[in-house]
Amino acid sequence: MAALLTTLQRRPDAAFAAFLLFHFCLWTVLPTALYLNLPLDLIEALNYGREWQLGYDKLPPLPWWLVEIVYRLVGHDVAFYALAQLAVVTAFLLVWAMARRLVGPIGALLAVLIVDGLHYFNFTAAKFNHDVIQLPLWALAGYAYWRALRERRLIHWIALGAAVGLAVWAKYFVVVLALPLALFVVLDRQARASFATPGPYLAATVALVIMAPHLVWLVQNDFLPFAYAEARAAPARGIADHLVHPLQFAADQLGFLVPTLLIAAPLFWRQKPAAEPAVGAFDRRIATLLAFGPMATVLALSAVTGRGTIAMWGYPLWLFLGVWLVLMAPRAALERVGAMIGLWALVTAGFAITFLINYAVLPYYDGRQRAVLYPGQQLGSEISVRFRAATGHAPAYVIGSMWTGGNVGHYAPERPRVLIDGDSRRAPWIDLADLKSKGAVVVWSNGFSADPPAWSRALMRFAPDAEVQPSFTLPSQRGPGSTEIGWAIVRPAK
Repeated sequence: MAALLTTLQRRPDAAFAAFLLFHFCLWTVLPTALYLNLPLDLIEALNYGREWQLGYDKLPPLPWWLVEIVYRLVGHDVAFYALAQLAVVTAFLLVWAMARRLVGPIGALLAVLIVDGLHYFNFTAAKFNHDVIQLPLWALAGYAYWRALRERRLIHWIALGAAVGLAVWAKYFVVVLALPLALFVVLDRQARASFATPGPYLAATVALVIMAPHLVWLVQNDFLPFAYAEARAAPARGIADHLVHPLQFAADQLGFLVPTLLIAAPLFWRQKPAAEPAVGAFDRRIATLLAFGPMATVLALSAVTGRGTIAMWGYPLWLFLGVWLVLMAPRAALERVGAMIGLWALVTAGFAITFLINYAVLPYYDGRQRAVLYPGQQLGSEISVRFRAATGHAPAYVIGSMWTGGNVGHYAPERPRVLIDGDSRRAPWIDLADLKSKGAVVVWSNGFSADPPAWSRALMRFAPDAEVQPSFTLPSQRGPGSTEIGWAIVRPAK
């Protein structure tokens, strides 16, 4: 352990770089090898992002734009999984940069290893989406906020404003970060002194300028994505929900934190309390705010409104928990770096093995259909060939659910544009006159993510002359399952 500590102290940056490289490679290779079909979040991104809208009916556009850019530059699935890990390691780098100044290079490494025990940063981060893209933006906001309050340099206030402004384009959940940051500046005596400088006003201005185009779009479209958020958060059914819903979210997060707390345990196990804090009180208050402020805000909002929460909303909440834990630990505890690295390796191996079993072994036994094993490529090829044979034309449009239609939209060689659920309100960028002129293929799936009953009525309303074709069955790409595909043709206008 002494030799390991000496090596880490001699080349701490190299050790951290090795960790980042290992994390990036492991969690890029695993989904590339085991996912035989893109997951729903990426299918959705590829069908939304190609339209380059300032807003959509579900969520802000930033991650969908990024996926489309990566698709055009690389065009291979591995790039999407690499993009997800690039977001994760960028967040880690920013957390490391803050921790290194507070607790030194060894403490900074441990701070990142601790939070890597959360599945948000590895197992589930493989599916690049709005949750994953929050990570580097929240990390930048936290780092810039800390630097801005301590050093009051305008560059850090600008970075803070840019991070918050971009985070609005990523996910509206950033409000639970912005609220505690703003309250701290108002309530903390030392932080409040920043109001005498142009910094906070500059940060607010930068944030507003960056988010302005999307805010204008929201106003012009009656805040359309908020209906999606409203539908996802369970309504309050009684006074008990004001207590039950926040407690449920807290319990979910605590369960997710078990591996993280295991990695951190040597910092406190049989350790005497520190004689004096390693850093000043102001730094400790900021670290505490970043570690727990957003979580406290989620719980408070849930308690006040009684609305339910989604466990996976916790993605960015714990970025600075490792920093706080290392700050609170006795300095002598950092000598247990070997034990903590061993526990991190054990947790990482557990996640990797579970990932392997879930996608390479269990599909042969549990009968559960998995999106990443869906026969999307076969579906796209079959629909393309059959539509061409029936009409003599390449499919320019597909009408279907985001999943079934989206798989055709991505995997068919022609990449037909998707009229989601046959509803022009969900895809207002589709020119219906052009669709009727060029024709369309209609698809639905009975075996996976079945279309809702309203789908048939939407089809008949939009395309009453659609010619229903004999269905066909495609086998799952791994395991015994299969999917029955229904389809119909809207012939091109003559």
